[in-house]
Amino acid sequence: MRTPGRRSEENDVINSGMRIRIVEDQVYSHAGGVARLADVYLPGESVTAPPVVVWLHGGGWRFGDRRLAPDLARFVQQSGMAVVSIDYRLSDEAHFPAAVLDVKTAVRWTRAMANQFGFDADSIGLWGSSAGGHLAACAGLSAEHDFVTEEHSGYSSAVQAVVDGYGPTNFGKIDADRTLMTLPGTDAESLGIGKVVPAGHPDSFESRFLGCAVGESAAKVEIADPVHYVRGDAPPFLILHGEADSLIPSSQGKYLFNALAAANNDATLLLFEKLGHGFFNNPGLAEADYGMVTIYTSSGRPRQGCWSCDSRADIPSIVRSFFQAHLKSGKRRD
Repeated sequence: MRTPGRRSEENDVINSGMRIRIVEDQVYSHAGGVARLADVYLPGESVTAPPVVVWLHGGGWRFGDRRLAPDLARFVQQSGMAVVSIDYRLSDEAHFPAAVLDVKTAVRWTRAMANQFGFDADSIGLWGSSAGGHLAACAGLSAEHDFVTEEHSGYSSAVQAVVDGYGPTNFGKIDADRTLMTLPGTDAESLGIGKVVPAGHPDSFESRFLGCAVGESAAKVEIADPVHYVRGDAPPFLILHGEADSLIPSSQGKYLFNALAAANNDATLLLFEKLGHGFFNNPGLAEADYGMVTIYTSSGRPRQGCWSCDSRADIPSIVRSFFQAHLKSGKRRD
C-alpha cells in the first residue's frame, strides 16, 4: 500500500517553453479502505510558494476520474499556480456525502503536503465542472465541522476561492428548470448522455448520488444543495454557466449566485448565451462562439484586492485571472 506523498510516477513536461513537473498517483485518502489518488501539477522553480487549485471532475457523480479535465498543465504554465486533481468516490460505490467528504479530505491533504511540494498552504482554491462544480460549492461553503473525517485532521479544509462550472445547486428545481429550456444542448457531453432522465427518477444521476429518489427525502436533498450552506463569510465565488445547457440549466447557477449575493458575499456569475454543458473540457473551446456574455456581480466586499471580470476574455483567462486575484502568495519557498 502506498503512503500519502510517495512519488509513484513523476514526469517533467515542457509546456510553452516552461518545465512543469507532474507527480502522479499520490494517495490522499484511504476512504472506504481503498487508496484514493491525486495527480499533482507543479510550476517551474519559483522564489515563492505557489497557491494551489484542487480540480474536481464532472461526470454526474457516476463516471470520470482525475484525468477528465481541461489542460491542467497549460493552466499551471500560464498561472504559475499548482494543481491537485483528485479522484473521489462515485455514486455506484458510495452515496452522498462520500464525495464531499473526499474533497474536504483532499484539501486537508494538500495542506499536509505543503512542505514536500512547496505549496502555499494558506492559499487553496477549488475548481470543478458539473458534478465537480457542485462538490466544489458544497465543500467551499460548508463549515469546518461539516463533512469531517479523521484523515489529516490536524489541518483545515477551508478554501480561499471557488470556481463552479455549471454545477447543480438546487436538486428539487432541476426538472422544472429543464422544461423552461428553449435552446437544445449540442455539446459533446449532452449528446453523449442523450435523453435526460428526470432528476426525480430513481435512476437519475441526482437520485443515484443521493441514494434515494430526489422526491423521496426533502431533508437529504436540502443538505446536498450548496445553497443550504451559504453564509456571510463565504470565500469568493466565480460561477460560469451556458444558457444552452440542457443538462443543468443556467438557472441553477443563478440560485447559488443569488444566495451568495443576498448574504453579502463576493460573487460573480457569467452566463454564455450559446454554450452548452461541459465547456471546460471542450477541446474546441478556443474556437467556440460564446454568444452574448452576461455578467452579474454582487455588492459583497472583495476579500483580497479587487477583481473585475473582462467579458471580452476567453474562459480559461477568466478562470485564471479570478484565481490569481484571490489566491496570492507572498511566501518564500523553504
